[in-house]
Amino acid sequence: MSSQQFQFAPGFRAVVIGGLGGIGLAIVRLLRDLGASVAATGISEADISACGLSASDALSLHVLDVTDDAAMRDFAGRFDGVDLLVNCAGILRRDEEFELDVFRKVLDVNLTGTFSACLAFREALAKKHGSIVNIASMNAYSGLPRIPAYCASKAGVVMLTKSLALAWAKDPIRVNAVAPGFIETAINAEGRKDTAHYQRIAGRTALGRWGQPEEVAGTVAFLAMPASAYVTGSVFAVDGGFLAS
Repeated sequence: MSSQQFQFAPGFRAVVIGGLGGIGLAIVRLLRDLGASVAATGISEADISACGLSASDALSLHVLDVTDDAAMRDFAGRFDGVDLLVNCAGILRRDEEFELDVFRKVLDVNLTGTFSACLAFREALAKKHGSIVNIASMNAYSGLPRIPAYCASKAGVVMLTKSLALAWAKDPIRVNAVAPGFIETAINAEGRKDTAHYQRIAGRTALGRWGQPEEVAGTVAFLAMPASAYVTGSVFAVDGGFLAS
């Protein structure tokens, strides 16, 4: 296998939905640094202002609500061809997810929003024999009591990934997912203030620590490279060995 198998081809085009914070931001930065042309989305202009990135020839920043199907289709229509779609938009509402309207909102963003993006970008991906990487979660397999909607939505992302991999192999579009474990991001910043909780998680993890967003981004990039051309319908846990025990 040559080193070219671990590189993007010239003109590689990536779209990262939910790419302006946390794991998504790390993915955007890595793809850009590896030579890809990247379009990244966030929920608001405030997200764009706060992300620390500047638009350039290799990077464009866009506001997009993943629950707005028409906006998603309009956004996808701007691209003639796409090599990689990363679905990273996600929310959780700790303890509030036992309310039905909140439960529905979390599923609408995390699961239906992912499906909406996949559908909208299917034609552009097919033109370049591209691939999709969905961001699932370790909590697709290991539930937590305070976030039932989040866990259910991420389990849905896992099965959506497998179903689309089978359905779209003929296009051909590869569809895979990454399931992060406990990664230090804004979404869990409040919980990490509890030192006992933080240490308990680290101690339960084989590598003895929480992960960093950049450690998830590398797996995403690999799944878009020629080296992974025979990989589809797979879910890669990036959890420091948490699920192994």
